[in-house]
Amino acid sequence: MTKKTHVSETPATQLLRANGIAFSEHPYEYVEHGGAQHSAEALGLDPFSVVKTLVMQDQDAKPLIVLMHGNRTVSTKNLARQIGAKSVEPCKPEVANRHSGYLVGGTSPFGTRRAMPVYIESTILELPRIAINGGRRGYLVGIDPQVCVRLLDAKPVQCALAE
Repeated sequence: MTKKTHVSETPATQLLRANGIAFSEHPYEYVEHGGAQHSAEALGLDPFSVVKTLVMQDQDAKPLIVLMHGNRTVSTKNLARQIGAKSVEPCKPEVANRHSGYLVGGTSPFGTRRAMPVYIESTILELPRIAINGGRRGYLVGIDPQVCVRLLDAKPVQCALAE
């Protein structure tokens, strides 16, 4: 494991602390476009247990968040069908930044600038623990996946495709 380094508070960690959620901190060397696969490798974690936070939008440009395994992609067609949307597509980075208040690569589903519906790949909820972005590039927090349901009202979906 990496040595313990203090990471300053983010809106995500403030929200977790305010709700009494225990989490572990996992800072790592951020690499542009490295994604969840890189962070998993850098921290010695299984990419299946590293959860990426994706800001997407429906046909009316209404934003939503999808939580997905680090080594899977989202079938936007399956997702749209399950949430009753005509279509879903990833937001452009600058739009995602505006909705979430975070920089792409450092997006956490916790403490977003704007409240958005959250959808979580159902198999994530079967894991004992996940690593998810803590609100800054190069920083993951380890939590119980059920926290996503309790704090974010995340709705389970099945839209994963193997990468």
